Amino acid sequence: MTLDQLRIFVAVAEREHVTRAAKALNLTQSAVSATVSTLEERHGVRLFHRVGRGIELTETGRAFLVEARGVLARADEAQRMLDDAAGLERGRLSLVASQTIAGYWLPPILARFKMRYPGITIDLAIGNSVQAADRVRDGDAELGFIESPLDDPALARWQVGEDRLALIGIDPPDDPDADTLRALPWLMREEGSGTRAALVAALQDKGVTLDELNVVLTLPSNEALLSAAATGAGVTALSTLVAGPLIAADTIHAATFEIALRPFFGLRHKERYRSRAADALLDLMN
Repeated sequence: MTLDQLRIFVAVAEREHVTRAAKALNLTQSAVSATVSTLEERHGVRLFHRVGRGIELTETGRAFLVEARGVLARADEAQRMLDDAAGLERGRLSLVASQTIAGYWLPPILARFKMRYPGITIDLAIGNSVQAADRVRDGDAELGFIESPLDDPALARWQVGEDRLALIGIDPPDDPDADTLRALPWLMREEGSGTRAALVAALQDKGVTLDELNVVLTLPSNEALLSAAATGAGVTALSTLVAGPLIAADTIHAATFEIALRPFFGLRHKERYRSRAADALLDLMN
């Protein structure tokens, strides 16, 4: 069993789709299918159910996914140790960030990092705050950057920045009271989103719970929320990093509505190897 076989299996398992995994790995579909079949035939197990044109992990496949991720995480740690022996002349830094951070706050920092350390390759994955924490815990990313104050005993967490959210829409009411908030048509991010968590906290300060809202759409990205709000579909809370250009263009408006500043947090596994590349990136944030 090779590391390449494990990487292919994990890619297929995470996407539950051979073609998408092959595209992500820059391999042919037949090569990916053959690798999975080889693993199954060699060990006499079924890792996937073939359901119609789709695939699903079997119980054995789910258990093997945990082990495969663990092995790959340890291999990545070993690679980072060797990269560090060469200083910061070359190497790879794996990151994961929630959407607002990855799309707006982090890119200028990464650009400065690449100018200073051009030999370091950066792998950046994007997910909501919960998904980002999972990737750091599992060893898929060395550093994570999230918008929610998640508590996990395996992870160290510290503040790296902050963000301001605004209540936006075509014509959102200023200083809405509890009854007005309940009556408004709301556009929401999905569960696990830091933006959603910050809005829920602000509503609770007004005596309003999420269950009381008139939620007309739940959408998986900031850009989707912004587009829906700009068409008049409802109101939402969004980072001013995201909504600022449309607010400045007078396409949408920000209401007077107090939402506490939202901290951005860095995440790092407490026990995994600390690479010099990761430390160098964090130094740029200070």
